[in-house]
Amino acid sequence: MISWIALGAKDSIREITRSRTKKDCDAMGKSIEAGAFGSFTGGVALTFATRLLMLVGAVGASVIVGRWLGPEGLGALAVLNVTVALAVQIGSAGLPSANTYFLSLDRRRLGSAWANTIIFAFVWGALLLLFVVVLARINPALFGSVPTRLIAIAAISIPFQLLTLLGLNVLLAMDRIGQMNLVDSMSSVLLLVNAIAVLLILHSRLPVLVTFNTAATVVLAIGMIWIIARLLKRQRDADAFRPNAALLKNTMKYGLKFSIPVMAAILIFRFDLLIVNHFRGAAEAGVYAVASQTANLLLMLPGVIATLLFPRLASSKDQRGGFAAEVTRHASFVMLLMCLAAAAAAFLLPLIYGARFVDATVQLLILLPGVYLVSIESVLVQHFMGTGLPIAIPVFWLVTVAVSLGLNFALVPTFGARGAALTSTLSYALIFALVAVYFCLKTGKTPSETFLLRSRELRELLARARLAPSLTKVH
Repeated sequence: MISWIALGAKDSIREITRSRTKKDCDAMGKSIEAGAFGSFTGGVALTFATRLLMLVGAVGASVIVGRWLGPEGLGALAVLNVTVALAVQIGSAGLPSANTYFLSLDRRRLGSAWANTIIFAFVWGALLLLFVVVLARINPALFGSVPTRLIAIAAISIPFQLLTLLGLNVLLAMDRIGQMNLVDSMSSVLLLVNAIAVLLILHSRLPVLVTFNTAATVVLAIGMIWIIARLLKRQRDADAFRPNAALLKNTMKYGLKFSIPVMAAILIFRFDLLIVNHFRGAAEAGVYAVASQTANLLLMLPGVIATLLFPRLASSKDQRGGFAAEVTRHASFVMLLMCLAAAAAAFLLPLIYGARFVDATVQLLILLPGVYLVSIESVLVQHFMGTGLPIAIPVFWLVTVAVSLGLNFALVPTFGARGAALTSTLSYALIFALVAVYFCLKTGKTPSETFLLRSRELRELLARARLAPSLTKVH
């Protein structure tokens, strides 16, 4: 089923590329596929395959931790991971997207942009590290039963994770998709290797696992520095590798606009787990971690499409939203199939993780409608991300965060993780509605033009689906 969906998604995007007429390309100023970027189809296929590898690593590590350490251990590890992720994503101040945006416009800025990035990652990352540790000491109840010592060990990874995140976006802007996917995939692979080594071979417990995971982030950051250093040597027309205050000022200014949607999305996607842990304990947080992790895994494909779509739209300045709408139509259809498949697979979660995770099935079923809507929104919103990010988009996210936090604090104390799942679905539906209406108003496109496959597109996609088994055998 996964191979069918992957092949169908790849063919869908190939059809989008082929359907661009010369007239469309001329109106946009340049073809999305031409010149500065490689094949959109190939990039999506490679990146999606990488995310499937990451899926194996993430799920494998989660299953091992859940089996050997139980819901409490998995819940504690999830709290640590979410805490670090929140610090990195919120603390990045929108710089990852801003770097991608400015480098997509002019790749000669690579030297100065990367020098600024390294300084920002280690200086600002160290401050974020201290903030998390101090917060854990001042208010340990915020993290439930997770020991402060474990929080400190996990927090050491923050500067290195921040550098890796920024580096991935630099590679994206430079169209080094293969290298980007290599580093990205290694993060999940190392998590799985660590879980096997620490829990199955060494028979150690959570503190050792957290230490190994932190060490893995250091290794990845060093690898990222080496990769981009080699890239700089081959960039003959790039700026010198030295800090550029003016460029940093511009990227930070632009990044602040990006940071609001990024921070809002992270709060909506991640913070509910901390709320569940606070009010209901690590065991229930561990069960919810399984449901929310499975839901987030469904966002891999739209995340891949959005990631590769953003620099292309930033480079092309397609104000009419034609390419974004075409991609959104295909993503809507493929995600519908994936969510239906996930609804059936939800009943397997207790068999995989154990009987104590039985409520993860119900929680995932509650999450799925919202996951479907936010997956479409994540693709569609790239039209605005790549064309200057109007102030309305950050405002939409701020409204959604306020609603999400309010509902979580109202529902989780009484209904627990199921209340968090319901809140997520309602929040996802809200941001989808706001972005969809705004897109239609700004571009003049109807909802059917934006979200529904045309009959020709559907016939071609189904025809390719029928050929998928034979194509898979050939490959």
